[in-house]
Amino acid sequence: AFRTGLPAWFQKHRRVFPWRARRTPYRVWVSEIMLQQTRTDQAVPYYRKFLRRFPTLKRLAAASPREVLRAWQGLGYYARARHLHEAARFVVRRLGGRFPSNPQAIRALPGIGDYTAAAIGSLAFGHESAVLDGNVIRVLSRVMALETLIHTGPAKRRLREWADALKIPGRTGLSNEALMELGALCCTPRRPDCPACPLGNVCRARAGGKPEAYPVRRRRARVPHKVVGAAVVVRRDGRTLIARRKDSSMLGGLWEFPGGGRDPGESMKKCIARELKEEMGLRLEVGPCLTVVQHAYSHFTIELYAHWARIRSGRPRSIHCAAFAWVRPGQFGRYPFSRADHQILEALQSPAGRAARKNLISAWFSGKKKPGLKGD
Repeated sequence: AFRTGLPAWFQKHRRVFPWRARRTPYRVWVSEIMLQQTRTDQAVPYYRKFLRRFPTLKRLAAASPREVLRAWQGLGYYARARHLHEAARFVVRRLGGRFPSNPQAIRALPGIGDYTAAAIGSLAFGHESAVLDGNVIRVLSRVMALETLIHTGPAKRRLREWADALKIPGRTGLSNEALMELGALCCTPRRPDCPACPLGNVCRARAGGKPEAYPVRRRRARVPHKVVGAAVVVRRDGRTLIARRKDSSMLGGLWEFPGGGRDPGESMKKCIARELKEEMGLRLEVGPCLTVVQHAYSHFTIELYAHWARIRSGRPRSIHCAAFAWVRPGQFGRYPFSRADHQILEALQSPAGRAARKNLISAWFSGKKKPGLKGD
């Protein structure tokens, strides 16, 4: 079933993706990094956009971090983009611009773990490296009816042994892709299409009548919810203050409307004022709310309140941020933002947002020059 039925099924049902059309180590590498935390259908437009912007490894290495993050914008998990850029620069500077073919050298590049190294090795260089991604783990767990908790050491060792034993000698890249495709299209997490599965006649979970019981996982903990405030700080000339997150932080390298989490019992205006004092050394006058954003990350959700504000005293300093900038209304496109901050930006640039900004600037800064101009 694994060596005949599965390849035949794959040849018939395989989907068309741009990274399968013309395989080079660079194209395979970029696609595998994107697919680490992103579904294939979501990755396709970003992959095409990224390859148009950086068609070669050398072009990627020559780009600035901001350019790379802008090209990645909207895809999430931005550490992937930073690692991709770091690895490209390393390959150009230390390896003569040639992507390494040695398995250990591939694994040593930033952002590449065991799974990604195996995928790149088998697809780009023909290495005999079996892949264990989420789809493959699900397929093997069901075929073998693995009763062990999937994230434990014993389960991982058993899965690795099975993957190595079931790969097709000389065609490991094909068997890897076929198993991943089977998990994506047929052996899905919910309502698997067992009658259409080429491995159905050897699948123990199907024989037992409970394929959805595998893989065996711990019960998920409740997802934390955070309430956050952000300041849309404007000044007399219409520019808005934004800050760049430190590379070591979540969403590192991206720009944002500065702010932070609300303490228990704290009003939103006090939260924003406190955060801007701690983060940038500013004393603010916090005005009305511009918008409220609901956003979900992989391990928590946020409710983000964005309020208009002006500076009462102090000049912006990069105390707990990497940098800051005063941005003209038409220049936000030069800066990479997270999806949550993009929603604030959309509200800011909407007709209602533009009107509110004009009215606030007129009310706050008309007549005699006020302290809100500090920070120029």
